[in-house]
Amino acid sequence: MRNLDIDLLRTFVAIAQRETFAAAAEQVGRTQSAITQQMQRLEQEVGCVLFAKRGRQKSMTADGSRLLAYAHKILALNDQAVQLAHSRGVGEKVRIGSPHDVSDSILPNMLRRLSKLSTELEMEINVGRSPFLMDALRDGELDLVISTRYDDAFPGVMLRTSPMVWICAEDFTYNPGEPVPLVMADELSLFRKLSIAELDANGIPWRTSFMSRTLTGIKAAISAGLGITARTTELLDANMRVLTEHDGLPRLPEVAFYLYVQPTCASPVLRDLFESTERIATRFGPPWHD
Repeated sequence: MRNLDIDLLRTFVAIAQRETFAAAAEQVGRTQSAITQQMQRLEQEVGCVLFAKRGRQKSMTADGSRLLAYAHKILALNDQAVQLAHSRGVGEKVRIGSPHDVSDSILPNMLRRLSKLSTELEMEINVGRSPFLMDALRDGELDLVISTRYDDAFPGVMLRTSPMVWICAEDFTYNPGEPVPLVMADELSLFRKLSIAELDANGIPWRTSFMSRTLTGIKAAISAGLGITARTTELLDANMRVLTEHDGLPRLPEVAFYLYVQPTCASPVLRDLFESTERIATRFGPPWHD
């Protein structure tokens, strides 16, 4: 007895769903001629004609309709088996790092996707600063990291870009011409480097008003009206506002968020997440863009 090819059945179902060979070819990422050859092979495997010509169109025969019902069941069982295999690591521990900036946006989306890939994962989450997260990834202490730092030493994919803006308290008053009172992190901060570079490039004086190594400290200083910070829009709260060129401050660049995987990571679930994200980004651009 012959075994049916899963790829052929998947294409067969795609034709039934999309109703034309051309549309099915686009769905499965093959040429129309390749789709035709696949269906010829499937007809040889099952020993009957699945499609009949009706003028310029092809329609499914009665034998094709009977096979379609079984094809749906076979594919469903196949996909369940694959999913079960991917979640085979009962109690598997995965270590994920994320910067504070996207701990309320990108990180929850990623955790939701991981939980759908496997319900048996034990996730350890490290929310911190991008340079330290990248160091932990480099030292093998993390398996997957979201970071604002571009590093081609690791397999990586851009997840999204976010606008970087000047942020202050709702009732804060900035007087153009005076040194900008900056609330910022230490020298390791990408936001610090970018904001100072823009101010210097535009000849705008600045001074350090408050410095903190944590985003919590920066938010507290902004809410207290101690000055202005440059961060992505994720930092904004209801008691804050954005300053623009109309307020005498220069436009800031966008900041990219990347996803990196540990090259030696053995987790099939994390590999699946990273590779599927990479495929989406290659075809459609950053997958988690606003």
